[in-house]
Amino acid sequence: MKVAEQGNPARRRWLDAQGLRLDAKPYLSGAFVMRRLLERLPVEKTPLKEVTAGHAGGIFNGPKFRRVYVTDPEYGVPFVGSKDMQLADFTNLPLLRKADAESTQLSYLKLKPGMTLISCSGFNAGRRAYVRPDMGGFWSSQDVLKVEPNPDRIAFGYLHAFLASRFGEVLVKESIYGSSVKHIEPHHIENIPVPRFGAAEEKEIHELVQEAAELRAAYQRGLTEATRDLFTTAGLEDLLDLKWHEQGRDLGFAQSGVSATTLRALNFQPRARRILERLASVEHVTLGEVCEGGRLRTGARFKRIDADPAHGVRLIGQRQAFWVRPEGRWISPERAPEDVMQRNETVLVAAHGTLGENEVYGRSILVTGSWLRHAFSQDFLRVLSGDADIPGAYLFAFFRADAAFRIIRSMSVGGKQQEYHTELVRKIPIPLVATSDRKRIAESVREAYRRRDEADCKEDAALAKLEEAVVLHTGATTG
Repeated sequence: MKVAEQGNPARRRWLDAQGLRLDAKPYLSGAFVMRRLLERLPVEKTPLKEVTAGHAGGIFNGPKFRRVYVTDPEYGVPFVGSKDMQLADFTNLPLLRKADAESTQLSYLKLKPGMTLISCSGFNAGRRAYVRPDMGGFWSSQDVLKVEPNPDRIAFGYLHAFLASRFGEVLVKESIYGSSVKHIEPHHIENIPVPRFGAAEEKEIHELVQEAAELRAAYQRGLTEATRDLFTTAGLEDLLDLKWHEQGRDLGFAQSGVSATTLRALNFQPRARRILERLASVEHVTLGEVCEGGRLRTGARFKRIDADPAHGVRLIGQRQAFWVRPEGRWISPERAPEDVMQRNETVLVAAHGTLGENEVYGRSILVTGSWLRHAFSQDFLRVLSGDADIPGAYLFAFFRADAAFRIIRSMSVGGKQQEYHTELVRKIPIPLVATSDRKRIAESVREAYRRRDEADCKEDAALAKLEEAVVLHTGATTG
């Protein structure tokens, strides 16, 4: 149980400041300590609502509305919810019907680069994200607060850095209310005091945040181009736009040559079989052959032993593996199996889950760069190439494609919780292009991940500069 510090008990005037809220969280969250620290800053502090502009003053969410999703990008717009805003790769976002999105009722929910998004409903309430340049045509749900900076009053990146910092986090999360379903409303955060350190310092922080956003947009473009390059070079352009849902449901089909390997109808799904036949029609090698001498299996189950971050590793699960900056519990690596840590360019495929369109089951990530220091749960299929001529970066360009996602899902076994069929997965055809083409495609993926790591470093530098400014002006510590 968390209790108040003896030297800093909750005070009567704090209750007045919180509208006489009697739940303990606002008084034990550290928010009042943080406010006192900010009050000590000998610089101007501006309420958040005075540095925003736009719809409803620049701090708004939206109305509840009936969501109609489409599958054709011509008739839809990418739609971001409170979980999707955390994603690193926006390729597979659901599409909200464009006619609804552009209507008078919802048009203002269109995102603008430079906004800060704050999840305002549900378990993840209070998380923040920056709207990157490539998110300009996205729409957001009512579960996401939009904070639109006024460019005449504050630099976009600086405001985001403050809200994303430990100071902003505490002040935003103190506003959360509710029991099972958490909420934040615009008026709860409009008076957050934003410290002003002068144009030069704020500009430096802004530029770091903006550079990070541009690098993440470049990461997204690099991965998309690498996948397109692979399928185009292999002569499989038709698999880049499957129009999966327009092919009709797989009903009333017959299958001959059934063996004891599997009797499940999903494993003979005609739409997926057509993809497999198309992949096998070009020069290829099976996934089992590629991973000979490498690794092709899910991880070992194990008991998690929590550890201090100084002596542990962050354990990443299926959902958070797809986030820009993952969160996860810290565990002792000495008390975990060897395969929680991954070798460079291991492709991890989410291997347990359900068949919902927006579920991560069947989606893939690449472990390289800074992510090699993380541990990963047993719920991933580890795909490690044993052939130096077919590197993991090249495999990832294939696995992130919708065609690979569909055939992996067709190889499911299980009841409510699905997992892959080991023998069927080993037979997946991996298209082979010329060695020089494979090197080019793999290097495109590697460059994309280098940009992602550089973006993380710039974002960390921006937050560090902001905290240094607070320490410099107050003489306090932020630890």
